[in-house]
Amino acid sequence: MKALLLYPQFPQSFWSYDRAMEMAGLKSVIPPLGIITVAALLPQDWEIKFFDRNVSLETDAHWQWCDIVILSAMLVQKPDFHYLIKKAVEWGKKVAVGGPYPTSVPDDALNSGANYLILDEGEMTVPKFLEALNQGQTEGIFRSMDKPDVTISPMPRFDLLQMNAYFMMAIQFSRGCPFNCEFCDIISLYGRKPRTKNPSQALAELQTLYDLGWRGSVFIVDDNFIGNQRNVKVFLRELIPWVKQHNYPFTFLTEASVNLAEDDELLQLMTQARFYGVFLGIETPDQDSLHVTKKVQNTRNSLVEACDKINQAGLLIYAGFILGFDGERKGAGDRIQAFVAETNIPQPMLGILQALPNTALWTRLQEENRLIENMSNTAMGDQNALMNFIPTRAIAEIAKEYVEGFWMLYEPTTYLHRCFQQCLNINVKTGWQQTKKLPLNVGLRVISNLIWHQGICRQEIRGQFWQQLGTILWKKPQVLVMYLVLCLTGEHFWEYRILAKERIALQLGYDPLSILKVTL
Repeated sequence: MKALLLYPQFPQSFWSYDRAMEMAGLKSVIPPLGIITVAALLPQDWEIKFFDRNVSLETDAHWQWCDIVILSAMLVQKPDFHYLIKKAVEWGKKVAVGGPYPTSVPDDALNSGANYLILDEGEMTVPKFLEALNQGQTEGIFRSMDKPDVTISPMPRFDLLQMNAYFMMAIQFSRGCPFNCEFCDIISLYGRKPRTKNPSQALAELQTLYDLGWRGSVFIVDDNFIGNQRNVKVFLRELIPWVKQHNYPFTFLTEASVNLAEDDELLQLMTQARFYGVFLGIETPDQDSLHVTKKVQNTRNSLVEACDKINQAGLLIYAGFILGFDGERKGAGDRIQAFVAETNIPQPMLGILQALPNTALWTRLQEENRLIENMSNTAMGDQNALMNFIPTRAIAEIAKEYVEGFWMLYEPTTYLHRCFQQCLNINVKTGWQQTKKLPLNVGLRVISNLIWHQGICRQEIRGQFWQQLGTILWKKPQVLVMYLVLCLTGEHFWEYRILAKERIALQLGYDPLSILKVTL
């Protein structure tokens, strides 16, 4: 069997870092871990060709060569996902699809012409798909209510990647989250009982990346890395000597719940293992909204103090914020801006609430007849989409706070000041080298481009750039690479805030050509 595995393109989004990747000479931020894990589940005698379409495109020769096309996609990849299904139909090829998007909305894939839907988690459903193929079945939907023991998950096919095209590599240690946030689809996709790999499994994946020549950042893509705190500590205690024995080839980034700040031992283990940053789902500083959305783990202690403690442990903070919760008071956007200013979180991801399929929020809004049906699929996954339900306050008011908030959060001088302050706030351990790693060729390209664009061309930040860079070099050179990468990604956000404003204006009926003059 000849299989063409394709990963659809992402539209320009908050996390795409398009301009920053271009300046660094790279194509994409992280590789698609899901589909290269699926590749490892396929029979060894299959011929496989893989293309991450965010890195390079397949050719007509590849379409002609293959017997079957296999796709995996998230909600945000919807346009290219459907384009590829329809192209497979035109070429007369069977197409199998999986991943979070078709698992959540299987009818969309069927309507576009997909033959096989390999839904839920691949360890359970790929074998069912393969059995159906062997029996000559020409279509099928393969599901499993059971969650796999991830200790049986195979080594991802890292060898299929064009590794030098990515900013980071990726591994997964766990699936699932113990919390019950109403808007989150992680618990509906992966359950509330976090399942972890064996430490030896994770270390074997890191060893494979090492042997393939990767040096730099590794994103542990768990939706909540600390969901199973006992198991993650066992892993970290084995990771610490591994990175030391290999002369610290990687630095790590992950996602975690805010209760990370409550566990001193866990923080210490993460920094000893060379974690440099963590993404936190803060969502909002408004306690009422946190209770409404059942994110009670964020209400136990001061969120500002939690952020400070994580910084003091040695970790850079990324964070997500949401507007549009039920009962939300006017001015929520201003309160998020104030929180970000107080904590100096460099890259706050600000979004408008979406009701995702199969979440508790989706179910509740459906029962309350508040879902906007003609938007329920089109808006999902779009960080700049207006909500796909009727909110408890005016949509125009929420949109205004979103546009103003995002615009002000990423005003260049304000953004660079937060990056500078966050790097100064991080408590770096004595004797440590860089808290973040970049391959040498990428690092040199980043430095040269930053000097040209921010140190010379951008008059409004030129003086600030040199002053802050000099202070970092003098006071805390260990965070230099981290600081430079934050400066680099600013180039993306300064372009993206214009696009975000334009997208909201179009949905509200404004002329996009005059968007910068519009006051919503």
